[in-house]
Amino acid sequence: MSNSYFEFRQFTVRQDRCAMKVGTDGTLLGAWAEIPTNNRRKRILDIGCGTGLIALMMAQRYPECEVVGIDIDEDAVVQACENVRLSPFSDRVVIRYCDIMKFNDTIGFDAIVSNPPYFVDSLTCPNNQRTTARHTISLTYEGLMKQAFRLLKDDGVFSVVIPSDSRSRIEAAACLEGFFMTRVCLVKTTPRKQPKRQLIEFKKHSGIELIIEDGIIEKSPNVRSEWYQQLTKDFYIK
Repeated sequence: MSNSYFEFRQFTVRQDRCAMKVGTDGTLLGAWAEIPTNNRRKRILDIGCGTGLIALMMAQRYPECEVVGIDIDEDAVVQACENVRLSPFSDRVVIRYCDIMKFNDTIGFDAIVSNPPYFVDSLTCPNNQRTTARHTISLTYEGLMKQAFRLLKDDGVFSVVIPSDSRSRIEAAACLEGFFMTRVCLVKTTPRKQPKRQLIEFKKHSGIELIIEDGIIEKSPNVRSEWYQQLTKDFYIK
């Protein structure tokens, strides 16, 4: 997935200006995250939108929704704006160059999604753009949870994708803000490996019980599993 663009069924993601390219994590989250099931017109926020991939996926899945994507990387914002402009969803997706810590919105969002920086307490990259995208220096899990809680409506849903070894850290940050985990998907790369990443859904109110799901990306090398094919069938061309 290191080409200058990645073509999906309904849109194309150009990525030559972005530090983080189209990858499995973003695709998983864009296909898995849900929105509340009420009758009002929904608003979705993508924190750290990068190329605009997740914002575009949510716009495709939920045609009644308005989507806002924000990022602190100016080059990523320029590229995301281009990807949105050339997509079928340009009338419902807005990309803003903004630090989430300073982002103000008086209405609130029904759903928030984020593929946050994931390296914690590790060596940074000499490339400042990749460091911003990959490391929690510019946006800690605590900061992410605080801002998501502030911007999410009372009955909203906040969904993230994180490495499995970050689970305890982000869970603690969520609990501190008042979030409850309501759904978790433990994702394995192959059947014999341990879950490498986790998709987690948070709400401001606890549910009856935590829903735990399992997912496998490949049933054998370079062969997508039935679960992953079903999850992403509306996006991948092949």
